[in-house]
Amino acid sequence: MSRITILILSVNEAPLLRHSLPAACAQGADEVVVIDNACTDATPELCERYGARRLRLTRRRGYAAAMNAGIAACGGDWLLWCNADCVLADGFLDALRPHLHNPAIGIVVPRLLRATGMTPEKRLEELDAAGMTIDRRRKNSLVGHGEPLDRYPRTGPVFGGDGACVLYRRETLEDCAFGLEVLDEDMLLWATDADLAWRARLFGWDARYEPRAVAWHKRFYSPTNRHRVDRAHRRLQFTNRLLMVVKNETCGGFLRHAPWIVGYEIAAFGWMVLREQFLWRAYVDFLRKLPGARRRRRWVQRRRRELRRARPDAGAPPFGLVPPGPVAPEAPTASR
Repeated sequence: MSRITILILSVNEAPLLRHSLPAACAQGADEVVVIDNACTDATPELCERYGARRLRLTRRRGYAAAMNAGIAACGGDWLLWCNADCVLADGFLDALRPHLHNPAIGIVVPRLLRATGMTPEKRLEELDAAGMTIDRRRKNSLVGHGEPLDRYPRTGPVFGGDGACVLYRRETLEDCAFGLEVLDEDMLLWATDADLAWRARLFGWDARYEPRAVAWHKRFYSPTNRHRVDRAHRRLQFTNRLLMVVKNETCGGFLRHAPWIVGYEIAAFGWMVLREQFLWRAYVDFLRKLPGARRRRRWVQRRRRELRRARPDAGAPPFGLVPPGPVAPEAPTASR
């Protein structure tokens, strides 16, 4: 039987853990590990109270580096990543388990619902994410964010899962690791999940959406609140999308979608010039990190060629892929 580890990152997030940690510990996972990212709050006491193992980081690290440390330090054939602001519903893991027996699946994606807080009265009747996708412009986005709950009710293929709550096969993470880095530490935070999902799809792993696995997420950065997020976060997201494209884009993929890719980059530059001039620094950061991205690109493309020989049925990443929507009602038949 596959062993599952739940991995939760805390950055002085004890008020969130008071709600999310007991829900995670009640799932029946083989291990629950909390990454204590140099916390000075009640994170240690909460881990002891609920029986979670605490991985103490003595100095504060960025999201990618902290998650990489947690992945390296825990066991399990499958790793469920959870943000501290994500509360799992009863039976969450049980709903995911049927997909673990399919050897082609490397990512299992739950159904996230929106919440403005951690308690039941703060939960909204809206989707937060039914996975994530990358479109032909190479823009990453959440599937179904802000849409009604009746959307995406059926299991099916999806491009990848949002890092707030997603289940990864360990073998997939090992395939995607650049040295000791599963998540790219140059990217720090935003779009690291989309970058990893793109890489996993390049390497032939499938992702499956399971709507019966439900969690509530109090999202910090989303399409609905971008204008209220600090400029530094918006710059980082802008930079990281460019780094993601440099590392993972293939020659064939670029040739197929060049008009959309180039057109979007022109539009993004125009947006920067006319509306958000502070984003010019994102281009500076991109150029500063470009040598590292090019090193990773050489490895990604070489690794892709090697794995495609071992997995000849693996095709190009399915850009724009989203889970199936509601079944259309049958048209009424005319009475005679």
